[in-house]
Amino acid sequence: MFGWLKRRAEPATEQRSVTTAGYTAAIIAARESYISGASGLAELTATVQSCVSLWEGAFALADVQGTDLLDRRNMALLARSVALRGEAVMLITDQGLVSCADWDLSTRNGTPRAYRVSVSEAGGARSETALAAEVLHLRIGADPVAPWSGTAPLRRASLTAALLQEVETALRDVYRDAPLGSLIVPLPEGSADDMASMRAAFRGRRGSTLVIEGVAQSTAAGMNPNLGKSPDQLSPDLSKSMTGETLAAAREAVCMAFGVLPGLANRAATGPIVREAQRHLAGWTLQPIAALLADEATLKLGVAVQIDVMRPVQAYDVGGRARALSTIIAAMAEAKAAGIDPAALNAALTLVNWGEGDKAA
Repeated sequence: MFGWLKRRAEPATEQRSVTTAGYTAAIIAARESYISGASGLAELTATVQSCVSLWEGAFALADVQGTDLLDRRNMALLARSVALRGEAVMLITDQGLVSCADWDLSTRNGTPRAYRVSVSEAGGARSETALAAEVLHLRIGADPVAPWSGTAPLRRASLTAALLQEVETALRDVYRDAPLGSLIVPLPEGSADDMASMRAAFRGRRGSTLVIEGVAQSTAAGMNPNLGKSPDQLSPDLSKSMTGETLAAAREAVCMAFGVLPGLANRAATGPIVREAQRHLAGWTLQPIAALLADEATLKLGVAVQIDVMRPVQAYDVGGRARALSTIIAAMAEAKAAGIDPAALNAALTLVNWGEGDKAA
């Protein structure tokens, strides 16, 4: 009887069998990847932070038309979150957009339907539940398996990011622990106490003599006291491990993952390559992301929103545009002098993507 009461008081533990390919395992793995970061500590390196700063600065300067909610502060927050996490979520409130530190969502047909967001406060985070229309959700690099979430550039280049972090960590350990500039200097033989005191006096001094040896020790107790009297260098030879080449290759690959041309980080870079890297970053990376944000804002805010990154950062060929403008003005003047109909002129301009309504940038 007491056994029956005990079983009623303590219900049996439910056991479930989940394989490594199960849905729960996939969700746990995805959550672990989100919490631990895309590639460990690679996002803390100077190369990654430089690329993120370029994204942040360009979005902070972007021209936003159609809404006042996307101010420069919110644009900078969006850019930094997207660069490091691959997505950004902001709650639409009466006071403006509120950045969310964490979120969970439910979907229908792969489209977000409702959110449970966490908003950071000075005294602790608070949670709110909102519909999809009340949340501005920007994501890049979406996987077809999970189109409701984005992937960061570092996660898409995890091997390169991990290599960069490992090389920088190894170099940090070498410069911290290795006896750089230390020498082994042979001296004439003395008493054991004198040699011990000399070793203790120089031990641990980076860049100075580390160990004192007697002449007999340095010459393997040979008969010639003049052999091997030159100092022995203890600094490690890093050139044989190709750390410089490996570090440079990893940095260039990480820059390319963020859309930054590696030539921008070259110490010999000149004005033309800097401007070309600027145009490449704005034209092929940041402007498409701005277009995605504009479409999301247009859908959620109910007004037509346009975001331009190219003009504020002057990511274009100024001389080429000036020559193009001069050519267009000359063509229009000649058309007017020739009496060409404006509709016919617009049709001709449309053939070269200059006409009205040609849907070209």
